[in-house]
Amino acid sequence: MMTLEEAQQQVDAWIKKYGVRYFSELTNMAILTEEVGELARVMSRKYGDQSFKEGEKDNIADELTDVFWVLLCLANQTGVNLTEAFARNLEKKTQRDNQRHINNPKLSEHGKE
Repeated sequence: MMTLEEAQQQVDAWIKKYGVRYFSELTNMAILTEEVGELARVMSRKYGDQSFKEGEKDNIADELTDVFWVLLCLANQTGVNLTEAFARNLEKKTQRDNQRHINNPKLSEHGKE
């Protein structure tokens, strides 16, 4: 198993060895948007009403990983330790939402009907 911090380190090492340098933060933000769009296309074809076009693949894992890669790049570029940030975010969500979803009738078994 790899931690988020280790994943960030591996991306950084790869960029330094093969990528020459990071793209600018703004370029990576645009790339992230593009990758999320590619993921959305596959999701809409697999789980939505659209069908795959000839030559398109059901490659959700690859598209999710592309999104994750760019997120790791952006975290590295902006000095965010995702392991620490994730722990803080999980705690924030737990404090804020520890009863919200449990008490949401839309999420109960009866809400599915």
